[in-house]
Amino acid sequence: MRDSSNDDGLNATIHPDGSAVLVVDETPHAISTTSAEDARREIVRLTAQIARQLDTPIRVIVTEPDGTWPLVVDGDEHVEFAAEGGDPGAYGSAPRADAADAQPARPDAAPPAPTRAAAQAADDDAPAMRPVRSGSAGPVRGSATPRPAHDARVVRPERETFLTSAHEQDDREDPATRGFRGAMTRMGIRMAPGAEERSERADQMAVANHWPGPRTIAVVNGKGGSGKTPTTILLAAVFARFGGAGVLAWDNNQTRGTLGWRTEQGPHEATLHDMLEASDHLLSTEAQAADVANFVHHQRQDRFDVLRSQPIALASEQRVSAEDVDRIHSVAARYYRLIVMDSGNDESDPLWQRMIDHTDQLVIATTTRDEHAEAGALLLDALTERDERSAALARNAVSVVSQADQRSTGAEMRRIVDGYKQLTRDVVQVPFDPAMIGGHLHYSALRPGTQRAWLAAAASVARGFQAS
Repeated sequence: MRDSSNDDGLNATIHPDGSAVLVVDETPHAISTTSAEDARREIVRLTAQIARQLDTPIRVIVTEPDGTWPLVVDGDEHVEFAAEGGDPGAYGSAPRADAADAQPARPDAAPPAPTRAAAQAADDDAPAMRPVRSGSAGPVRGSATPRPAHDARVVRPERETFLTSAHEQDDREDPATRGFRGAMTRMGIRMAPGAEERSERADQMAVANHWPGPRTIAVVNGKGGSGKTPTTILLAAVFARFGGAGVLAWDNNQTRGTLGWRTEQGPHEATLHDMLEASDHLLSTEAQAADVANFVHHQRQDRFDVLRSQPIALASEQRVSAEDVDRIHSVAARYYRLIVMDSGNDESDPLWQRMIDHTDQLVIATTTRDEHAEAGALLLDALTERDERSAALARNAVSVVSQADQRSTGAEMRRIVDGYKQLTRDVVQVPFDPAMIGGHLHYSALRPGTQRAWLAAAASVARGFQAS
């Protein structure tokens, strides 16, 4: 459907109470409805009546409390969304049923050249010419032993498959579900999603990927209180919710890690020390997949597992060596596809450094506070000088800047974000959310805008895996 050159477009306004008005030639026509959906349906019906009278599609600008929507409606009540000044078909609805699928053949087009196989088959099937014998009336065609009419060597034309290719299936776009477009879809008028919904779907698909072999994420900052534990929990939650099972959040902390305090406890009190003691069995051929449940704590809402440290014991009583990290990581990599490691604040600890050796994607967690942002930047500087692999991790890092203080200003957030854009591959802003302050942390308890920010952060991490 194409937009007409008609300059007498219509304007419609839907009021918060569900009533509406349609303006035609500067004359308002009241529409007595009680819901926005009924108002939209009536606007489309009336516009289609005018389109039938004029025998041309009509443009109507619909204004609602949440935005303005330019549409093109034809006499059959087919609706397309058209950006201002743009091609209305750019966001168009499903193709019309009467649209031709094939291009007509050009009368002057030359017939296609035969393939080599077809030409060879034609040569093989052509009757052979024998010399003329004395006394014969003319040339005799054919061989001494005629071929049967059903020659098995005849080449059949290539047949098109009845199956739809996976690529074609992936290209099929689901209709809009959000906002005005989603409302039109629910009315039976299929509309494509807008740019914002497409972006969210792309992030969901990035997070849903599964990679060959396990991947490890390290969430780091040398300053306490910078948001490492919430970042670990919510990245694990997003990957598990959109990508399925096999996600572990690991409290890799020598000194009273708090990951266990902010997540659910399972039916036991096991920690990473218990897993370490059972590592021989867990790595043996006799071990079963469910055996690991004796040592991790499953998060029933967010669908990932937690490997706890022991936050009530002194650090000297639960010391973990670099070799222990190797052992635990071997177990985790056997049972999980994705490992998200929460870290302590001591970058000189062999425990911390061995975590970096196992890391595939680095995440810098910080708030808008200057000391947290500076600690993260100094850590990146130190990794850049450590070795070539650590420097590559720093360059490919993702920064997550959380607004931990509700009183912090937009200017403060922009200053930190702009600074980290110079240091890392990507920066994601997370708005203030009271559900992130204290207690158990669940993705579903967050505000929609906060959920969207964490999805964007996880998608950025996932794209780092794809690039590696």
